[in-house]
Amino acid sequence: MFEYAPAPESRSIVDIKPAYGLFVNGEWVDGEVRNKTVNPATEEVLAEVTWATESEVDTAVRAARAAYENVWSRMPGRERAKYLFRIARIIQERARELAVLESLDNGKPIRESRDVDVPLVAAHFFYYAGWADKLGYAGFGPDPRPIGVAGQVIPWNFPLLMLAWKIAPALACGNTVVLKPAETTPLTALVFAEICQEADLPPGVVNIVTGAGETGHALVSHPDVNKVAFTGSTEVGRAIAKSVAGTRKKVTLELGGKAANIVFDDAPIDQAVEGIVNGIFFNQGHVCCAGSRLLVQESVYDEVLAGLKRRMALLRVGDPLDKNTDIGAINSAAQLERIRTLSDIGAEEGAARWSPPCELPDRGFWFAPTIFTGVTQAHRIAREEIFGPVLSVLTFRTPAEAVEKANNTPYGLSAGVWTDKGSRILWTADRLRAGVVWANTFNKFDPASPFGGYKESGYGREGGRHGLEAYLDV
Repeated sequence: MFEYAPAPESRSIVDIKPAYGLFVNGEWVDGEVRNKTVNPATEEVLAEVTWATESEVDTAVRAARAAYENVWSRMPGRERAKYLFRIARIIQERARELAVLESLDNGKPIRESRDVDVPLVAAHFFYYAGWADKLGYAGFGPDPRPIGVAGQVIPWNFPLLMLAWKIAPALACGNTVVLKPAETTPLTALVFAEICQEADLPPGVVNIVTGAGETGHALVSHPDVNKVAFTGSTEVGRAIAKSVAGTRKKVTLELGGKAANIVFDDAPIDQAVEGIVNGIFFNQGHVCCAGSRLLVQESVYDEVLAGLKRRMALLRVGDPLDKNTDIGAINSAAQLERIRTLSDIGAEEGAARWSPPCELPDRGFWFAPTIFTGVTQAHRIAREEIFGPVLSVLTFRTPAEAVEKANNTPYGLSAGVWTDKGSRILWTADRLRAGVVWANTFNKFDPASPFGGYKESGYGREGGRHGLEAYLDV
């Protein structure tokens, strides 16, 4: 194994303020309650952030309503598109700053925030800017109308990317937005508020309210919110679905997953091993569509497992700002505790646990990349979403058994298929109950491609032409 000297990205490009207020009606507003956001890699306090109260959320929704009624819904699509293009270009100009800030606040490796997250953020705004004056050709009628104020709650695993998934289509369709980022990763959303100011976006079109569960509840249950968009846990998604039942609010929920990554015996093994590693260890496994269940055909099990262990031994765990790092920090102490608990349960239930030799930093929240073999479908680690760098390995003998095991989950968000035969890809994909099926690759995203799940993975689609529908009165 090659030894690499540390190559840390400088954090001097970011200017983190000691404290942040709420972004309401185009201005910064001090709030009543504040809490700290920390760097999960070091536990260093980065800033104090306001946690919005119910009355402060109400103020933000009122600002969004006024902007919707008086400005944004009346603006021609070609004019809205100009703002979206402008935002996309500013994101590109500030890409390095946003990437460093995302890694500091989230713990993800700079290689991922720099090369995946931020470029996709800009791409989403460019993509939906293109739709803003073409909504009549999207397949939803000749003159589709916006629906009003969107209340959006996003998770901590892809803070800025999830913001883009939600805000870009909402604005393109003529809606205004009140968005709540996760309490552990609010900083890039607050810098996005600065970008809105820099782009001269009319006041009230985008409002950012930071806070925890109470703030999110106040937002999604507000009577003047017309559309709720949520990405997060199935448990919270279920509570949101109950809270909006019986109202006229539109809802899209993008929830948990337990994706199967299926490796057939004719698959290119080296390529499949790279796909397995990317599927589960990308972003520390903090990915709702992560390939957290590996299904390997018995005849190639030994070869795949040996290759996987060799590859895992080369993964570098450590400083998220180091450009050599493959696996960064776990986002919070609470999430680390959940990963440890479920991993311990996996071992107690009889699965064999293995991690490569790995020296973890003394401070911060860390978990070594881990695989469990000898896993059966009865094990909790094969059924529950761990949301960490933990892979459960199962085997199968026939394609039919692979499909049966892959579908044996309450979730249905994503899956992967590795085989040399195109016909087998189509046969398998046709039978998998998953919103996204990757063939001979994993974790690939594009603004033009819809994303969403079945069953307890939620409903509705984000991305692509399909992502417009939830923000139009159709």
